[in-house]
Amino acid sequence: MNVAPDVAFGIHPDLGVVAALAKDHPYAEQVLRQHYFRHRPDLALYVLPRDAPYNRVLQVVTGTTRLLQQSGLLVTADPRIMLAPPVPQPPGVPVREAIPAQSLTALAGELHTVTRSAEAAEVLRELLDERFGAMGELKQLVDTAATWCERLNTVEGRELGTRLRTIAGHVGFLGDRICDVEADLQDIEGLIPADAPPLSTTPARPYENRLPSYGTRAQAAVATSPHRPAALPEGASPDPRPAPPPTSPRARADPIPQFTAPRKEFSDGCQDDVDHRPHHLRSHQHR
Repeated sequence: MNVAPDVAFGIHPDLGVVAALAKDHPYAEQVLRQHYFRHRPDLALYVLPRDAPYNRVLQVVTGTTRLLQQSGLLVTADPRIMLAPPVPQPPGVPVREAIPAQSLTALAGELHTVTRSAEAAEVLRELLDERFGAMGELKQLVDTAATWCERLNTVEGRELGTRLRTIAGHVGFLGDRICDVEADLQDIEGLIPADAPPLSTTPARPYENRLPSYGTRAQAAVATSPHRPAALPEGASPDPRPAPPPTSPRARADPIPQFTAPRKEFSDGCQDDVDHRPHHLRSHQHR
């Protein structure tokens, strides 16, 4: 038996995402208006702004649907609403296919239901999928943000773009490491014991850094510092002078001169190990 929905969400070729009511529902009309739908009496439709961002449209439709269903109304939605618009690409670059967005929360939920290592590897494989994996989308987002900053055509914009390009490289590195774990999960053929506690109640182990160092961290690890000087050639003696303090980029152009307190004289007649006075002021005996 077919039952007509009380509220239906769909896509209009000219208006974008729209909602239609089967009959007058004051509560449904109120919810739609609260979620930025505007009534078009000439079309008997409720429409969202045409230029609304995709993520905002998705949040509005899902939030509205949840409230309407909780009130007992039957709600349907065109699955094409879940399709993200394609990202513009330069000439010759294939456009990334518009497919339903992947939910990292949903993937984490899947791990609560699997018991074999091969099944857990399948969840990670979805994360890395070249067509709709979240890792690929994250890298594309960071790369696009870097290009946007560079288009500011300022020193600050180019600097931010460079930083974002570096972050995009880190995302790619992270994807490679997750791919390694996914392959290892396929090989071990592990099985969660039947008496193991649920995943939701299992405490996480303390963080341990098992990733190889790379990039700036690796360079910093081998760089010399006042606390870890570089190795000296054979026969060379270390410089007894202390290393100068680092210069801050925000230092004053005319720094305030630093004055050294006068050397304390010993009143008890003890001899100082080192006489710091100029040579012509030194005496052969301390008085």
